[in-house]
Amino acid sequence: MANTFQLFSSVTVLLLALTMASSTHARPLATPKLTLEARLRLDADSPSCWESLTQIQSCTGEIILFFLNGETYLGDACCHAIRTINHQCWPDMFETLGYTTEEGDVLEGYCDHETAKSHPSPPSMKADVVVPVNDLLP
Repeated sequence: MANTFQLFSSVTVLLLALTMASSTHARPLATPKLTLEARLRLDADSPSCWESLTQIQSCTGEIILFFLNGETYLGDACCHAIRTINHQCWPDMFETLGYTTEEGDVLEGYCDHETAKSHPSPPSMKADVVVPVNDLLP
């Protein structure tokens, strides 16, 4: 009787294992194939992220002096590239270039501040003296 029970339980375990193995086969997922243009956002409407990346690489000297010597000047082209990458492309791109998140934030803050300073809002028009309308008519 013990041999029959052992044979029955072995066959049951084997059948369960085969059933579970056949039901757990992975099926291929239907993943959409994105083109390189779509993955890199290179369509006509996207900003020039690659040009900005190239510009950042060309102004590396300015950025190094900005952090090492405390020189508070970055050129307009450099700031434009920093703003484009942070606001319209990939904000984490600075980390791939070797800058920390904090350094990227400092650069972005500096350039945003410089842009606001270079484009001041027009002065408000405020009349100092009120002239009665009757005095203007002949």
